[in-house]
Amino acid sequence: MERVKKMVSEKPVVIFSKSSCCMCHTIKTLFSELGVYPSIHELDEILRGKEVEQALARLGCSPPVPVVFIGGELVGGANEVMSLHLNRSLIPLLKRVGALWL
Repeated sequence: MERVKKMVSEKPVVIFSKSSCCMCHTIKTLFSELGVYPSIHELDEILRGKEVEQALARLGCSPPVPVVFIGGELVGGANEVMSLHLNRSLIPLLKRVGALWL
C-alpha cells in the first residue's frame, strides 16, 4: 500500500493501467487530448505490478484498471472519470490540482 501512495504522489494525475486494456487506452487518450500528461503505470510492464494491482483492489478498485488518482485522491475507474467529464467537473478538478492551466 505504501508503494501505491508513493506512486500516487508523483504527479497531479496518476493512472494505473495495463497496456492491453482498451478502457485504459480510452482514459489515457482523454487526458492526453485535454492536455494533461499524467504519470502512467502499466501494471503488466512494471516490476511488481501484480502487487500494485492487489493493493488497488484492496482500495476497492474494481476492475483494477484503469484507476485514476487526481491530486492524490482516488477518483476511480473509467466510469467515474467519464462521468466527471460528461458533467463538466473533470476540467475544473484538473485545474484545481495544477494538472491543467487553461
